[in-house]
Amino acid sequence: MQMLFNSRGVAVLLGACIALITTAFQSLIDGISDATLLVGFLLAFSSSYILISVALEFLVFREVNKIYHMLNQLKRKDLSFAEEPAERPPLGNPFRRITQEIKAYTADKQREINDLKKMAEFRKEFVANVSHELKTPIFAAQGFVHTLLDGAVENRKFRYKFLKKAAKSLDGLDILVQDLLTLSQMETGGIKMHYEHFDLSDVVTDVFDQLEADAEKKDTSLVLDTSQSSFTHVYADRHRIYQVLINLINNAIKYTKQSKTTITVRFESDAEALTVSIQDHGRGIPPEDIERIFERFYRVEKSRSKNKGGTGLGLAIVKHILEAHQSKVTVVSEVGVGSTFSFRLKRGKALRRRTAEEATAEDNFS
Repeated sequence: MQMLFNSRGVAVLLGACIALITTAFQSLIDGISDATLLVGFLLAFSSSYILISVALEFLVFREVNKIYHMLNQLKRKDLSFAEEPAERPPLGNPFRRITQEIKAYTADKQREINDLKKMAEFRKEFVANVSHELKTPIFAAQGFVHTLLDGAVENRKFRYKFLKKAAKSLDGLDILVQDLLTLSQMETGGIKMHYEHFDLSDVVTDVFDQLEADAEKKDTSLVLDTSQSSFTHVYADRHRIYQVLINLINNAIKYTKQSKTTITVRFESDAEALTVSIQDHGRGIPPEDIERIFERFYRVEKSRSKNKGGTGLGLAIVKHILEAHQSKVTVVSEVGVGSTFSFRLKRGKALRRRTAEEATAEDNFS
């Protein structure tokens, strides 16, 4: 019985049927000999057997066996056979098309499984990172408060000192929570960009004013170079771009390797956009770390990260803000030389500034 369910068994049965029918028709011819009928039977049988056997083997049974084998592998959750088809299978053998469809479906499921594994690993790493980042300020504030409760509160000098340190730890905790909320809202689309036309050089000046004290501690100069730009107005979310510049320039100040150095913000324009570059002369970033610096909590200098402060979320926020502006941040860095972070923003309209007389007249009218 097993033989009947393969290509040869079916070919024997069909070949015999075709040969018998052919011989029966030949026997109706007057004067035909038995030898001729036998030769006709053998020729019809052999030719039919060969053609049917080859056709069934290559067009049906081989493909059916492949499908059966793949289904068995699927039952065992073995997806090693999955492969990406180079192109859609051509019209023709339906079994081959089914095989290709199963492989394509399995390849999609394999990618989904791999993505889920990566997400699970990412969640574990993220929870571990958040726990670590939260633990430091919480334990610090907790230690200072318990020290006060244990008697140090009676000493005015210690009371002020420990309360100040506890407040600083809690401020750091608040910044971390706010950054986490901002990042989460951006990833889920909870924060919408509010586009407007504005002068980017004014925003850079505001950032310089904000970070001037930190730069002076490092004996670092902050310079804006607009010599290669024919315009400075852009169309973007002013507040979010301010966040981008604060993060990038603040990082450049933190990781500068020497005193009496310069951090340059450079504008370069073309017909459609303004390219903003932040160039520093810091330690530089190793090539193996460049692709990962925009991940949450990823730090290049892990052993010294706490001395530098920050939440480890700044570059991740930068990435999401610029992606929301249909832009991306690029990095060129060399260890021991420095780094340059660049991004592009759409060109904006130059808004006419009010004169002093117009402002006075408007105030008097109101």
